[in-house]
Amino acid sequence: MKENNVLAVAGATGLVGESMLDLLAQRRFPAVSVHALASARSVGRRVSYGNSMLVVQNLATFDFSQVDIALFSAGASVSEEHATRAAAEGCVVIDNTSCFRYDDDVPLVVPEVNIEAIEQYRQRNIIANPNCSTIQLLVALKPIYDKAGIERINVATYQAVSGAGRSAIEQLAGQTARLMNGQPLDDEEAQIAFNVRPHIDNFLDNGYTREEMKIVWETHKILDDETVAVNPTAVRVPVFFGHSEAVHIETRRKLSADEARELLARAPGVTLVDRRAPGGYPMAATDGVGTDSVYVGRIREDISHERGLNLWVVSDNVRKGAALNSVQIAEILVKDHI
Repeated sequence: MKENNVLAVAGATGLVGESMLDLLAQRRFPAVSVHALASARSVGRRVSYGNSMLVVQNLATFDFSQVDIALFSAGASVSEEHATRAAAEGCVVIDNTSCFRYDDDVPLVVPEVNIEAIEQYRQRNIIANPNCSTIQLLVALKPIYDKAGIERINVATYQAVSGAGRSAIEQLAGQTARLMNGQPLDDEEAQIAFNVRPHIDNFLDNGYTREEMKIVWETHKILDDETVAVNPTAVRVPVFFGHSEAVHIETRRKLSADEARELLARAPGVTLVDRRAPGGYPMAATDGVGTDSVYVGRIREDISHERGLNLWVVSDNVRKGAALNSVQIAEILVKDHI
C-alpha cells in the first residue's frame, strides 16, 4: 500500500465534501497531505479535517499534477471541466456527480457490489460514484442477485431533502417553522414541509423523472445485466437525512424470506434489522443519520407473486450514499492499484 498519497477534495464546503473529509480523517486514510478545494467565493474559508483545519483553495486554478487522488462532489458541470482536467494531469478522479456515470469507458463502482470494475479507471483516470439511491439498493440486493438472480425490481424511494443540498435542508427547516407558527409559505415556493412530493429532477419523455431513470441505467451498468427489469418511483419526503426504499423484487428462482435473511446477515456493508415488532425495522431518523451501513428490514415473501420478496432499505444518503462510497474506492485504489 502506498502511504504518501496526496489527496484533493473538490466541493469541500458542501455537505458531501465535508463528509468526505470527515471520513478520510476517521478512517486514517494514508495521506501526507489533503487539499480542500471549492469555488472562488469560498477561497480562504476553513474546513475541518480531523483535529486540524484546512484552508480552502480555488478549484479553478489548482494544479492537480502533484495529486494522486481527487474526490469530486461539486456538481456535474464543474466535474465536466475540472475533473477532466485533473485526470489529464495524471490524478485519479473519483467523481460523485452524474457527469461520467453513463460513459462506457468510465467504471461505475459500488465496492460491495462490483469491486472488480475499479481497475478500468486506467482508461480515463476517472471512476464514477453512482446515485445515492442506487448505492443502497444494490448493496442490499447483490447477495440475492448472486444467489437466486433477479428478474424485476420495483422500488419506491423516499428521499431526504439533504439529497438536494444544504439549501434544501434550510428550506425544510424554514417551512416547518413558518407553518408551525401559523405563517403562510411563499406562493412560489414548492411545499415540502408536511408534504410528500413524487417528483425529483426533470421529467423525461417516458413520464419518468431523470432521478428515477438513474436507478435503471445505473443498476444495469453496475450489475452488467440489462435483463433485470427496473421500475422506480422517486419521492421527496420531509426528512433531513436518510433515504428509505420500499423494494419489491421477483427472483429468477424461488428464495424464501429466511434464506434472504441469512444472505443479508453476512453481506458486506449490510446491517439486518428485521424483527416483527415495533421498532424492529430500520428508520431514517435513527439509522440513516451519521452511519455507514445499509440497513435492511421488513423482509417477507410477496403474497402476490410466487418468486417475490419485499424489503425495506435505509441508509444515510450523504454519508454512505456519496462520501463513504468515494472513500472506499480511494482506499482500494491505494491498496491494490496505485
